[in-house]
Amino acid sequence: MAGIQQLMTVEQWDDALKASSDKPLLIFKHSTSCSISAGAHEELMHYIEDAATAPVDFAIVHVIEERPVSNAIAEQLGIKHASPQTILVKDGQPVWDTSHWHITYSFLSEKLGSSVNNP
Repeated sequence: MAGIQQLMTVEQWDDALKASSDKPLLIFKHSTSCSISAGAHEELMHYIEDAATAPVDFAIVHVIEERPVSNAIAEQLGIKHASPQTILVKDGQPVWDTSHWHITYSFLSEKLGSSVNNP
């Protein structure tokens, strides 16, 4: 099973962004007070549980509790904030993002199987 890093500081975000040049990073922006986000979180966690060796690193930011981190991600990547939201970052640049009901196990399987390996 792959793991997921919780980003609690802007410094952790900066380090994760730099590391995306070695291995792509899937960021999950999670609202702990939203039922839609809870469902997306469950889908992501099921995907991670099944991923023996993941083609990406995983990171989560709790958007209410860690607003500065969430804002830094939106600002540095130039992607309008949403939650829940997933963003795939490769070489410090966003490859794709999606939000809300689009974050499903099958979507993640499809996108991570293709987007990571194709520039």
